[in-house]
Amino acid sequence: MRKREQYKHLLNLTANYMMLAMEAAMFAYTWYIIYYPMLEKANRPWNRGNWAVIGIYALIMYFFTRTFGGYRIGYLRITDICLSQILSILCANAIGYLQVCLVANDYMPAHPMAVLTGAEFIVILPGVYLVRFVYTRLYPPKKMIVIYGKRSPDDLIGKINSRKDKYNVCATASVYLGYEELYTRILEYEAVVLCDLPTSMRNPILKFCFDQNKRTYITPKISDIILMGTEHIHLFDSPLMLSRNRGLTIEQRFVKRMMDIVFSILAIVISSPILLLIGACIKIYDKGPVFYTQERLTRDGETFQIIKFRSMRMDSERDGAQLAKKDDDRITPVGRIIRRTHFDELPQIFNILKGEMSFVGPRPERESIAKEYEAIIPEFSFRLKVKAGLTGYAQVYGKYNTTPYDKLKLDLTYIENYSAWQDLKLMLMTFKIIFQKENTEGIEKGQVTAVRK
Repeated sequence: MRKREQYKHLLNLTANYMMLAMEAAMFAYTWYIIYYPMLEKANRPWNRGNWAVIGIYALIMYFFTRTFGGYRIGYLRITDICLSQILSILCANAIGYLQVCLVANDYMPAHPMAVLTGAEFIVILPGVYLVRFVYTRLYPPKKMIVIYGKRSPDDLIGKINSRKDKYNVCATASVYLGYEELYTRILEYEAVVLCDLPTSMRNPILKFCFDQNKRTYITPKISDIILMGTEHIHLFDSPLMLSRNRGLTIEQRFVKRMMDIVFSILAIVISSPILLLIGACIKIYDKGPVFYTQERLTRDGETFQIIKFRSMRMDSERDGAQLAKKDDDRITPVGRIIRRTHFDELPQIFNILKGEMSFVGPRPERESIAKEYEAIIPEFSFRLKVKAGLTGYAQVYGKYNTTPYDKLKLDLTYIENYSAWQDLKLMLMTFKIIFQKENTEGIEKGQVTAVRK
């Protein structure tokens, strides 16, 4: 099994490049057989030019498939992989069509690209299922043991068990059993999960797993995530890590603000018909206000009035502020649709243009709810080192009902590893989560905030 393990990534890589080669070959056929003969002789590229057109298409397809996670066949659920492939093909072919028009210096018929899109769906999606079938047979779920500290590991185990295709939690053990007993048990399993252990107790176990070549999964602490963003300094013969602890640099803020201005103006222009349609539907349903404003927190704890489409009844907060629950009867029929697609968030584009928010950043919380979280998690305010965002790391990789502690970890991961490229990736990934129902799940009945009692 261990020898076979080393070929896991090779199998994944080979399958991915074969799919990319097939997509490039199908585009090449469409280009040579359909589009190239349509071009005037003056506009026809020479042989190397043809290869450049096909090569650029392959790069575009690679970019979108990698961004949406379509190449992570052994990692994501099969439904997520297929959704990623579908979005990648649609985006790549839309840009591929623009590329054809630019080469031709004229509008070209779009139906060949539509046929190409359908053909790629027919070829690639069954291919993904086939590769995933082979992968799961060659590499069954790993037998794992969860080692936990004072807190119950049940919540984490529940999340791991949702992916029985990849993980198999067979046992749990308290760290207080002692190292000798734990080391004996660890040797019986293929992988180890270290769940919220004190650092002083975690490090010896981590080193033992490293020595024994045991795959180890660790739930990071806040300090671990801060360390991820440190700068490595090599001025001496002793390695140093520098944590500046100031959020984004002035240069990063400038680039981020310029991106926000450009993308918010484009978004307003492109989405204006949708904004008008949603506004009309809300008004027609109950004659109430179209927009809903509320005070929220942004960078350095400053407050601003967030703008959203109203998705709940007008008297939804007569009993005080609370997050939406699963099957919440306060949500209107129009509200269910726009919340499911996240379209209720669209008016926040105007908050972004005004500079109160950013496209990417931590979810803007109410001050009253943030104080409740801070009473339990004093570090919760750490996430306010950057502006609040329409989308973000926690919004893409978490859920609406993700616990505040996990949201904080996700937001800090974003802050400590910030880059303009990461912002672009998260904006693209936001399109994917629109189609994932679990990302919009409300809190459980009996909860007022996302804190689980």
